[in-house]
Amino acid sequence: MDVPEMTADSQRLADLLRQISCHDHAAFRQLYDLTSRCLYGVIVRLVRKAELADEILQETYINVWQQAGTYVAGISAPMTWLISIARNKSLDRLRKGKLELESCPAPSCEARDADDEGPAEAVSELQLYLEAIERGALQRCLSLLDPSHRQSIMLAYYHGLSHGELAAHMRVPLGTAKAWVRRGLRDLRACCR
Repeated sequence: MDVPEMTADSQRLADLLRQISCHDHAAFRQLYDLTSRCLYGVIVRLVRKAELADEILQETYINVWQQAGTYVAGISAPMTWLISIARNKSLDRLRKGKLELESCPAPSCEARDADDEGPAEAVSELQLYLEAIERGALQRCLSLLDPSHRQSIMLAYYHGLSHGELAAHMRVPLGTAKAWVRRGLRDLRACCR
């Protein structure tokens, strides 16, 4: 399997992960500063609750601190590895049923204070516009994928199926399901560049 050459940003993240595996606190802080916004976005899209997303983000970075030595550059890009940790932490929380939909009657709901700061602050119109453009590009690229690859990615990333569950659902061998996801992600990455 050909391993794509790392970009400068990916190499920097890989170097930070290597330093973190030796318990370098400064490297951990740099990694957090470079990646937390993206990971928070992944988490909040999955769990849809800011306070829960904050907890999962913390759990994600605890896992990164403890497991940085397990990252292998030839298998995935550093950001892909980090996103998979955040995604898995989010899906674990959802699967455990700890996320309950809250019904909120109008009289008891209170708006956030205007001076409340943090990652859950209001999304600007520009951010919404940029996200809409990204969604459109992603949908276009998904539509160009082989149907089995597209379905595999959708089931794995949007519905949270594991490779085993994916293979059972699509009635194919486990290796085939894994290959479809891997090839689909490769083609998707190439299209989105």
